[in-house]
Amino acid sequence: MKEIQLQPRLKNASHFRNFWEKGNGKQLIDFSGAQVNFNDFEKFSQFYYHTDSAGDEVVKDIYFTRSFKKASEEIEQYIRKGVSVDDDVPESVKALFLQTQKIPDWLDYQLINKGAELCMRSNLDSLISLRDYCLIGGYDYAYLNKPLIATEALKKGAVKRLSETLDFWVNVTRYNALEIHKKGYEFAIKTRLIHSYARLSIKKHYKAWDTEKWGEPINSWDMMATYIGFSLVFMHSLKKLGNTIALEEEKGLFHLWKYVGYLLGIPEQLLPDDKKQATEYFYLWTSVQPSSDEDSVLLAHSLLNESLENPILKYNFQRKNLRYLHICCTWFLLGEEVCERLKIPDVPFKSGFPVTKKFLNFIYNNLVSRKAQIEKGNKDQMKVLEDYLKISQHSNFH
Repeated sequence: MKEIQLQPRLKNASHFRNFWEKGNGKQLIDFSGAQVNFNDFEKFSQFYYHTDSAGDEVVKDIYFTRSFKKASEEIEQYIRKGVSVDDDVPESVKALFLQTQKIPDWLDYQLINKGAELCMRSNLDSLISLRDYCLIGGYDYAYLNKPLIATEALKKGAVKRLSETLDFWVNVTRYNALEIHKKGYEFAIKTRLIHSYARLSIKKHYKAWDTEKWGEPINSWDMMATYIGFSLVFMHSLKKLGNTIALEEEKGLFHLWKYVGYLLGIPEQLLPDDKKQATEYFYLWTSVQPSSDEDSVLLAHSLLNESLENPILKYNFQRKNLRYLHICCTWFLLGEEVCERLKIPDVPFKSGFPVTKKFLNFIYNNLVSRKAQIEKGNKDQMKVLEDYLKISQHSNFH
């Protein structure tokens, strides 16, 4: 670990104070009962220079010594069959798989399924939340985006990036998906190794990387923030859109992402158990992140314009309308200050769609049985994923 003394360098910056004193941060504090302060800053900030060395070693031993295709096939075999202490495999592979195959004492599969039910039951609101709050909101943190810029994610296009995120999210949030050797478990391991591959490539080829400012590429603290995006921020978004969330579902959502984080090699002390902890952890992390820069604006616009590029909808007017609806949701969920920083276009009647959605969700949540909501949500989400994967595979997006 690097000996760099990190400070909560932006705690007096206007974007930080506005977020926590009157923006979404203030809402998160009210919603979670968090007590935010800098008492634990040093305990967490050291992870800005900490990375998943177990994942990195596997990439060096497997991915860097054979073709990407061969390496991926080999890893898939380990995922499906499992790895035991006596297997004749590289030590790095043994270390990684013995960790991920070890079920932590705190794990409760039933509780994970409750979290999965919330993700499915919230249907397209889940996808709106991921896209228009979690993803675009994440772009407002300038340093968090640096690995995306270093790996030239903008050139690959938002359609591909979105379909990859969706593929991962859907597959880890289905019933029993995270049991060893199942689909969600497989996605977690593969994602972990993609992170390591990207990190090692950045360190090797991207000479302009500023470790002191930006932390290590894809460091453990940034990973924590990303997974708080999938739990706390995601749930806050569902609430804003008028969804009711049962206490068991809320606990389940945090439990699900705690376990995904564990599989991804995020140190356990960074994985929050509930919304109070998550808000307190998130507060500390945001104090080192400056707000949007030019790269942030480019990433946000690339995502907004994805609706226009994406051939899922046949006609241009449909695509323009979809873009308009996403813009409305982004303003509604992220608020004025963030949207202005990211240069999100100001559109007429922007609160119309989200407010109507909120009202309809209230009726839907009260009239339709929970079981029917889960079934319909799962079906609709799988359909969206299928459409995205088709486009991703059969088009020029690369």
